[in-house]
Amino acid sequence: MLQFITHYHRDIGYLDSVKIALEGGCRWVQLRMKSTPVGEILPVAIEAQRLCKAAGATFIIDDHVELVKELHADGVHLGKNDMPIGEARRVLGSGFIIGGTANTFEDVERHYRAGADYIGCGPFRFTTTKTNLSPVLGLEGYGHIVEKMRERGIGLPIVAIGGITADDIPAILQTGIDGIALSGTILRAADPVEETRRLVALTEANAG
Repeated sequence: MLQFITHYHRDIGYLDSVKIALEGGCRWVQLRMKSTPVGEILPVAIEAQRLCKAAGATFIIDDHVELVKELHADGVHLGKNDMPIGEARRVLGSGFIIGGTANTFEDVERHYRAGADYIGCGPFRFTTTKTNLSPVLGLEGYGHIVEKMRERGIGLPIVAIGGITADDIPAILQTGIDGIALSGTILRAADPVEETRRLVALTEANAG
């Protein structure tokens, strides 16, 4: 599975980036507008949700649990400094997807016990789209985390994120990772829609 995560781009607006991802065949979109007031996120989220519904895509909002509840979005993704997953589950109940950011197996295990539905695990390598970056994992780091998850019987889907390019995808998925999350790789492409199509096909062809 390929996930698209929005981020600020001086030439491509948030909604335009959502349209690009959907047109390219991506069916999982996370609206991430870090450091933006909720009042400014709301109109973008409403339109992004409409676009995702029309395309049959899953619509996730980063961080803002109350906004997810208000709009009945499909779910929320929570970073290390956001609301704890257990608290978000109490607010949202069982009918919403909750994803959590992890950098270590201990993070994964904690999120699993708190009721997360999937894990965004990274960074794979250095990325400019995030500040206060956690230690880079690389293929070895992913392999270690997947192995520990299997040992402990933790079956959560785990999605790789952080500076990933098309060339990285086959090797990452061979570690047992379930999906790939991308942002800049798509938006920096000469033809972002065509690049999305290529990345979706590449991810599907190499999925376990």
